[in-house]
Amino acid sequence: IVMTLEEVLRQKSTEAERAHCTGKALEEVLVTAMDNDALTVGVYECAKVMNLDPDSVSFCVLAVDEGFECDIALQIHFTLIQSFCFDNDISIVRVSDLQRLAEIVADKPEQLEDAHCVLITNPADGAWEDPSLEKLHLFCEESRRLNDWVPEVSLPGR
Repeated sequence: IVMTLEEVLRQKSTEAERAHCTGKALEEVLVTAMDNDALTVGVYECAKVMNLDPDSVSFCVLAVDEGFECDIALQIHFTLIQSFCFDNDISIVRVSDLQRLAEIVADKPEQLEDAHCVLITNPADGAWEDPSLEKLHLFCEESRRLNDWVPEVSLPGR
């Protein structure tokens, strides 16, 4: 496939716009999930939920920071979580701004330390409908078609 410079620039612009919209949708979903008590924060807490009630998990967010490359244990956890999500058809994204994610989801001080993994779960009475969550699922589906299995999303700043 040969593309002109204009086509490449248009595609880049579209991708940037799509990433911005997806980041905004992710922030909205996280806030809504927190309000509905449908959020699990922390690698170990998320692993427990995945083990005890995998069908309740709707969406997974993994967050990396500058220390990620040096933290072998965290990398192993991420690999296992990603594998679990792939095996159970759970949409998954990665964010590179751990601090921003923690600001959105942490309601207890200890959650600021371990916001590397966040799960959005369905309430006990079934799935909750949210247009932003649907956008995220579609984004993940599109990304998988392009062989981007854990797409990166940029959260909007404050």
